[in-house]
Amino acid sequence: MIGANHRSNRELIAQGGANVISAIFGGIPATGSIARTAANIRNGGRSPIAGIVHAVTLLVIMLALAPLAKMVPLCLPGILVVVSYNMGEWHSFYAVLKGHKYDILILLNTFFVTVFFDLVLAIEIGLVFSAFLFMKRMSDIARVDVIDSEADNSEVLFDEELGEVPHGVMLYEVNGPLFFGASQKFRDTLQDINQHPEVLIIRMRHVPMIDPTGVYRLKEVVNYFKSSGTQVVLSGVKPGVLAELKKAAVLEERYIKPNINEA
Repeated sequence: MIGANHRSNRELIAQGGANVISAIFGGIPATGSIARTAANIRNGGRSPIAGIVHAVTLLVIMLALAPLAKMVPLCLPGILVVVSYNMGEWHSFYAVLKGHKYDILILLNTFFVTVFFDLVLAIEIGLVFSAFLFMKRMSDIARVDVIDSEADNSEVLFDEELGEVPHGVMLYEVNGPLFFGASQKFRDTLQDINQHPEVLIIRMRHVPMIDPTGVYRLKEVVNYFKSSGTQVVLSGVKPGVLAELKKAAVLEERYIKPNINEA
């Protein structure tokens, strides 16, 4: 709201310390008040000092003016409605509504759960929905491209001068993380090959990570082609991915090459 960075570590440490000390005196768990922070900012507060002054003011009111403080709830709802509306950032809300349908689904779910149930529950549901959406998007961008002798100079797929692919060699390039969301697509694409070359090179220079399901699917592909007499060679495997493949003994090390030329 003021254009500064949100210092989440500092906030969590402060809240954690406050809750530990509060519990010692029989207090209830506290959290940062988003509504009162917004009210501070709307009235010119720009630093943590505003929050400290606010807290001290509340303490003085509770200690010295308790009989009057009990009347506050009678007028507080109206104030909170105005503050909530002002901190809603409705322009951002409308901007998301013009975006992708999955983003809209997450926004509306989080919004209505916040209104009708609880903010913490809404955050949890939003995180779960976002995680599923992230996995779907990652699986969507993962793809397997076949390169033959007619397409081997494609600037999209190559940055080296590979030259002509030798006879009897088929070359596939995998793009994107090879995790459980994309591993089935990877296996199905490769096993749908209607021919059995002498050598199948799987180029993995654009695979940033692989999970246990991806390792298992790759092992399935290797065994499938070996059973039909095709030798599989892996090219350009990143160190993190290579470590996982070695642990699972997916392929003999001599068939894992650092670049496409050696492969």
